[in-house]
Amino acid sequence: MAEQTRDRNDSRLTERGRATRERILRAAADMMYVRGVSATTLDEVRAASGTSKSQLYRHYPDKDALVRDVVALQAAELLKRQHQLLQRLNSLRGLERWRDVLIEHNALRNGAYGCPLGSLASELADHDEEAREALARHFDSWEGLLEAGLERMKDSGVLRADADAKELATGLMAALQGGYLLAQTAQDVKPMRIALDMAIGHVKAYTVPAEDTSPPAEGPSGH
Repeated sequence: MAEQTRDRNDSRLTERGRATRERILRAAADMMYVRGVSATTLDEVRAASGTSKSQLYRHYPDKDALVRDVVALQAAELLKRQHQLLQRLNSLRGLERWRDVLIEHNALRNGAYGCPLGSLASELADHDEEAREALARHFDSWEGLLEAGLERMKDSGVLRADADAKELATGLMAALQGGYLLAQTAQDVKPMRIALDMAIGHVKAYTVPAEDTSPPAEGPSGH
């Protein structure tokens, strides 16, 4: 929820003030996702949110403050969805379902716009240290959800004990983000599926072979 992105002074706002801030933040998040951070101006956010200059600058005195709240909002909503998908991950089929949900959602836009966090990182990481650090923490949280699921797969005997859950989670995240970028440029989710399939294939290489439970073949009786 947007409330998670607000600073300590938010408690001093009236209900109407909170609604105004919410409207500004939502408009900015939508515009920055579709158009990019650099191509979104405060005047455009003001017009899209239907607020006056005084209202806008009361809540966001500069663009940097607005961008940081957009990062926090996008992260909170994305991580909430990812937690719902990954909190019980304990099987390869669960990992494949996670892949399918992400691809199907991205296919609704034909791959356009990329990952809500990844697109922000590509613009901000080299120019805004505070935003970069925040984005790094959010990606760590996302990767941590995958790592925890892979650890559960080790504990339950799906993956071998020598599987490095952290490295496998990093590989899955790298494949996902690279897949988002390739899908965005191709306007097609096929590259994203290929990248995730290869990463999941690497995870499968660490699966514990199923025991052969078939009865041994009987040889000649000799009678």
